Amino acid sequence: MQDKEIMENILLNLKGECDLLMHATVESSTPNVHAAFKSALDETLAMQSEVYAKMAAQGWYPQTPAEQKQIDAVKQKFSAGC
Repeated sequence: MQDKEIMENILLNLKGECDLLMHATVESSTPNVHAAFKSALDETLAMQSEVYAKMAAQGWYPQTPAEQKQIDAVKQKFSAGC
């Protein structure tokens, strides 16, 4: 397995963990449980950000900048609903 594939798998797993922890935080029934899940979520988000940054630095997570007209269209769409 190549480094890129390993990093992609790590990032995918971290994203899944973030999703689970976010739902656990939202659904927690007590302040202590909420705080524990939120702390774990914050740590996992930090790890996800670090892995993403390393992948982007290697060119393994290319980004395509959005055109201004696309940004404006999304802004207009969501501001109309408010």
